[in-house]
Order: sequence, then C-alpha cells, then structure tokens
Amino acid sequence: MCIIFFKFDPRPVSKNAYRLILAANRDEFYNRPSKLADFWGNNNEILSGLDMEEGKAGGTWLGISTRGKLGALTNYLQPRQEPSARGRGELVTHFLTNDMDSLSYLKKVSTEGHLYNGFNLIAADLSTTKGDVVCYYGNRGQPEPVVLPPGTYGLSNALLETPWKKLCFGKQLFMEVVEQSEALPKDTLVTHLLDVLNNEEATNTIILVDADGHVTFTERSMLDKDASRWETNTYEFTLQS
Repeated sequence: MCIIFFKFDPRPVSKNAYRLILAANRDEFYNRPSKLADFWGNNNEILSGLDMEEGKAGGTWLGISTRGKLGALTNYLQPRQEPSARGRGELVTHFLTNDMDSLSYLKKVSTEGHLYNGFNLIAADLSTTKGDVVCYYGNRGQPEPVVLPPGTYGLSNALLETPWKKLCFGKQLFMEVVEQSEALPKDTLVTHLLDVLNNEEATNTIILVDADGHVTFTERSMLDKDASRWETNTYEFTLQS
C-alpha cells in the first residue's frame, strides 16, 4: 500500500516552521526494480528514484527539482489493470522536466487520463518568492484538477482523503509529529516521520522545505528485499525559485 502524508503552509507564521512536510512510502519495490534516489536531468536539477522495469524505465513515483517542482504519484486500486496502458511513472517525470506550472500540467494530464490505469497525482510549484502552489488530480475522480488550500492531507490507493482505516490512523500519527516539528531538531523530526511510515514497506521518503527554501530529502530503502537491512541517504539543497 502506497501512502503519502503531507502538510503545507506557504506562509508559515514562525520562522522555525516548515512550508512543506511530506512523508511517503512505496511498496512496489519488491517486484519492480528501481534505482535509489539521486540527482539527474539537465544540470542534475531533479532528485528522485527511478523505475528500472523494462517498458517503464525512467518513470518515478516521487521527485523534486531545484527549480521547486515537486511531483508525487500513487496508483489507484482497481479490479483489473489494462496491460496496454501507458506507464504512470512518466506523469511525474514529465512534470519535473518541463516548464508548465502545476495546474496547467494537471489540466493537460486530465485530458489524457483515459490512457492510463488508475492514478493520483500531486503536482506542486514551490517558490520562496511567489508562494507555494499544490495541486491534485486523480483520473478516477473529478474531471478537473484542483488547487489545494493549505492544510494536512493523506493519499493512498484511492482518491485524496478517502478515509481508509490505515490512512486515517497514519494521518493521525503524522499530525502528532507535525505538531512538534518546530520544537524538534531536524534529524529527530525525520526519524519520527520515518517511524510513522515504519511498516516494512520497501521505500520511505521524507521531504522537508523550510521558510527559506532549504530542502532536506531523506530516503530509507530496504536492501535485497530483506526487512532487517535498510539504507538511509539524505540530500540537501536550496530552491532556486
């Protein structure tokens, strides 16, 4: 089960508050080869993991660029997958690599949604000068994408904020950690957020963006499908937007 929890506030009152706190896991790693998160693209400006499966190589489920573009994807649980459908991972990759703003991009995607199996897509433009915009579209939901108001959200393998028991439980844990975020050292905050996700899913990712546009991206990945062996990597950079 893939889960994304995120809270965003483009104009936090406190200088110590984070504009964005995101915690996500991905459970498809067991049967789909993927590459650990690293920088890639023009001028190495995009940070994400990458799918390596034949026919889907180059797609991703979660990524952020130094230009402030962030994309996150979950699959929508449906009874039958259409084998000839396009790979959903390209939806995030295309957003991260082009110049369209998040809402315009999701409007374009909404006209092509029928070409894919079910998905949910978060697209965001993070700008220290202009303010942050976070948008959502799911091709099994409303026909038009929406601009999300600041707040806390949970997304799994159904539409945004669908109250599945596991999602509601995890979101409550996430909110409890977020409420302490200003008082916690960053390393401790990341550890607590990983604990929220610590359900033996194969890949966990935490993204923090502070008031100054400093990004901390931490990925915790299972090694060789062995739940007793994990590798954690952290990347930090400042948004150029």
